[in-house]
Amino acid sequence: MPAGPPAPQLPLLERQEERERLVRLLARGRSVRLTGQPGSGRTALLDAVAADCADLAPDGVVRLNGRGRTGADLLHALFDAVYKAPAHRPDRDELLALVRGIGAVVTVDDLEIGGAALDELLAATPECAFLLAATTETTPGVDAHLEEVLLAGLGRGASLALLEKVVDRPLTEEERNWAGDLWFESEGLPLRFVQAGSLLVQRDRLRAAPEEAFDEYDYFEPRADDAPPAPVAPTTESLDVPLPSLGEGAAPAELLASRLSEAARATLRFAVALGGEVPHQAHLPALVGDTHADAALGELAGCSLLSPAGPRYRLAAGVLAQLVAAGYEDEAATHARTAAQHYAWWTSHPSVTPQRAVAEADAIVASLARLVPGDEAGAASAAVLLARSASPAFAAGLGWGPWERALRIGQEAARIAGEVAEEAYFHHELGVLALCTGNPDRARTELETSIGMRGVLADKSGAVAGRRALALVADRSGDFAPLGGAPSGDGTTAVRQDLPGTPPGGTAGAPLFLRNTVEEEPTVISSLPPAPAARKVSGRAVLGGARRNLAAAGAGALLIAVLGTVVTLGVTSDGDEPDSRNVTTEQTATEDPATEDPADDGTEDVPSPTGPAGDETSATPSASGSASPSTSGSPSPSASSSSGTSPTGEPTDGESSTPGEPTPTKTSPRPTKTESESPSPSPSESESESPDPTPTDQTPKPPPVEGSSSASGPVESASASAPVESVGASESAASA
Repeated sequence: MPAGPPAPQLPLLERQEERERLVRLLARGRSVRLTGQPGSGRTALLDAVAADCADLAPDGVVRLNGRGRTGADLLHALFDAVYKAPAHRPDRDELLALVRGIGAVVTVDDLEIGGAALDELLAATPECAFLLAATTETTPGVDAHLEEVLLAGLGRGASLALLEKVVDRPLTEEERNWAGDLWFESEGLPLRFVQAGSLLVQRDRLRAAPEEAFDEYDYFEPRADDAPPAPVAPTTESLDVPLPSLGEGAAPAELLASRLSEAARATLRFAVALGGEVPHQAHLPALVGDTHADAALGELAGCSLLSPAGPRYRLAAGVLAQLVAAGYEDEAATHARTAAQHYAWWTSHPSVTPQRAVAEADAIVASLARLVPGDEAGAASAAVLLARSASPAFAAGLGWGPWERALRIGQEAARIAGEVAEEAYFHHELGVLALCTGNPDRARTELETSIGMRGVLADKSGAVAGRRALALVADRSGDFAPLGGAPSGDGTTAVRQDLPGTPPGGTAGAPLFLRNTVEEEPTVISSLPPAPAARKVSGRAVLGGARRNLAAAGAGALLIAVLGTVVTLGVTSDGDEPDSRNVTTEQTATEDPATEDPADDGTEDVPSPTGPAGDETSATPSASGSASPSTSGSPSPSASSSSGTSPTGEPTDGESSTPGEPTPTKTSPRPTKTESESPSPSPSESESESPDPTPTDQTPKPPPVEGSSSASGPVESASASAPVESVGASESAASA
């Protein structure tokens, strides 16, 4: 109840016949539609009929308000009124099953739905009898069988009786004549006579006690230094206050407001800015800036400028248009922005419960609707902030009608303000709302729009939230993506955010394919040296496992070290013969034999054979030109040297006096025979007498080239003699 003295209880005049008829129809289980002009007294008649039908139905009487409510909102409100199910909002099928068994008399004031929506509401509740109060502009149901009761205006006598009841004294002859003219002008609407009675009450106060008329929170209230001067109390000469004019009696809002306190007039300005919605009296001190502003609601209700709308108040019928004409809308945008900023702070405060936010939803949504179409600077941003703060509270309080309206207005405000991130948020929330209301197609569209906008902004966490919501949509609709398929959207990497109760690595799930868990031996992969020749097996046990691999690795490392040493010595040993470095085991000497000087080794020049140029390919030093290291670290002499000047590490005239010790062979300056005496070289005796021979892996030799029967070709050519001797000298130095 608003602060201040309680308003007088007015009787129902000339409504007894309609009252009894409505009770009879409801007792038979019939639904009735009560129509009448705004201000005809529909709300008062509904309250009286509800009191008469308290014992008719097993579930009693349920009073609902239909202003701004859809059929689904009314069904959920009926469920909440009958069932005790806090924090539970059933889905469509469950809701229809539950409300079907409700047997109650349901009164709905200010009904706005009609047609098929009204038919659906009545069909969903076959055990309920509805008393629907609506204006004549509301369309009736198409298939619903409703009884129509029209509420007309009062007669002249009833209107004068009502006026006397409001004034609480007999009317003078002048006042009766004025009331008769007013009855003709207002067509007998009860609201106009109640407001006219308020004008007469104010006139009586001004005439009898002007001090009291200006005392209530206005005349004797302490004022700040910069406040406007207090109104001057009327003198004795000005106590003769005339009756209001006929126009002021038919539209009394401006005159009534001018005789109220400043806080009450400021409250009216906020109500005009919010489209007729009056903030709760607890918010008035913060909005108006006056600690006594909560009493302004009682002043406004006492002079019939307000009418009850469920648990709240709004401007009475016709008052909004009258105040707009009087200039109360001049600063409506500023007042709406102030209300939006206050509600944004209030709804986000931790002490405000979602139920309190839902109770104030009409004023919050009205402030949003006022800001969004406006062109004032900062209005759209203020609307975005309020919608972002209020929509979670509406969702938690199960006020899904205000939730949807706040989201749609917030999305439009974000688009106007150019706040893409906030617009993506509202699209996401609209998708979640559509998912909750059982509309997967709409939910998918909104969520995909949100994911696309967040992908442009590189908002990975928001995109992940959108994909999770899309997964819920697929789960609801049964439209599952193929296993392992790429997620829909912009391809942004998903970021997993573990909840506080989950382990750091996440919760392990069952694998799709079971794997064999038998442990296997670790396999070591390494390069092995060439297999050694068969030799006498010692009595030591054969190494196995990891030790065998270690020994093989060590032998390989030793082999590489010896090979590097021998190659280094062979390259750097004969510094006086730079030409010997031009021939290696991998390339053929290309110098011209006719222009190249022979190697300075004490031998005379020997004429080279007159063979074709292509036959010199055999001048490439054989495998004996490079010492092949063995596992014992000693070079092994080659057995593939041709007869001639090529040193082989063994005597050519006979056996070596010391086995295993290579002896250089002196070359005599005599021409070499064109044909080799031995078509294929044979291993030397020193090699056969070696106590521990090490074979050298050799590739098969190519067939002999035409023009030379020797396997190694001409050996005394000028291009090959020097390199061969230098390689042999390198072998001698290496073996020494």
